[in-house]
Amino acid sequence: MPTDAPHHTPRPARPLKLAYVPGVTPGKWIGRWNERQDRELQAYQCPEDSVEDDLRAGRADVVFVRVPDQEYTRPAGLSVIALYDERPVVAAAKDSAVAAFDELDRADLAGENLLDIREVGGADVGMEVVASGAGLLILPMSVAKLYSRRDVVARPLTGVPGTRIAVAWLEDSEDEGIEELVGIVRGRTANSSRQPSVQADQKKTARQRTKERQSRSADKTASTSGGRSGGKGSAAGKGSAGGKGSAGGKGSAAGKGKGSRQGGKPRGGR
Repeated sequence: MPTDAPHHTPRPARPLKLAYVPGVTPGKWIGRWNERQDRELQAYQCPEDSVEDDLRAGRADVVFVRVPDQEYTRPAGLSVIALYDERPVVAAAKDSAVAAFDELDRADLAGENLLDIREVGGADVGMEVVASGAGLLILPMSVAKLYSRRDVVARPLTGVPGTRIAVAWLEDSEDEGIEELVGIVRGRTANSSRQPSVQADQKKTARQRTKERQSRSADKTASTSGGRSGGKGSAAGKGSAGGKGSAGGKGSAAGKGKGSRQGGKPRGGR
């Protein structure tokens, strides 16, 4: 029975580099990578507005990005696979009216000062502004948890565009480690036939089996040729000795018989 055994590949000189935006927790994928691969994986958190730049500049080989869940256009030159949806929340000061609700709709926030996460300098700074009571902030739940504070509450929000986390890499990349990591992220097992490490093992095994069959075939051919060569020599020798002697005997007998019959009926006796 096949087991989910690790497939180790030789350690390249350069580590594989992974960048991820705030709110993504890649720990479980990194753990599976380390279980299956000898290659070093370097991971670091990267601001949302620069993660694609890191990828195109070669500072990262694979990135986890945050994209809209609707009307998203894949950037040219990138391969992008959506992984999971994120739920939006509204963050507010603990003593605000928002804290009295379990869930809100966008319409419930009419008249509130909604902060722009980019204008305030990011989610971490934005949560400080929210704590001061200066406004509300709409952001993914995972990001709100990352920068959570005791003086801030976050409530699920409907009626606003959602987001997704996706994995992305350069289309023209030839690094097999990327496909290996993407397979892990998508839930492939260590023995999945779509993993490059498994495909390499299968090719190696197939080549070895071919060589073994060719070797057995060559040994069999050599053995068969040797047997036939000895058999022919024996048969030829036997046929030469026995065949000729027998033929001579027959010729002698035939000649003797003919001579006896002719001698028994002379023409002059009639």
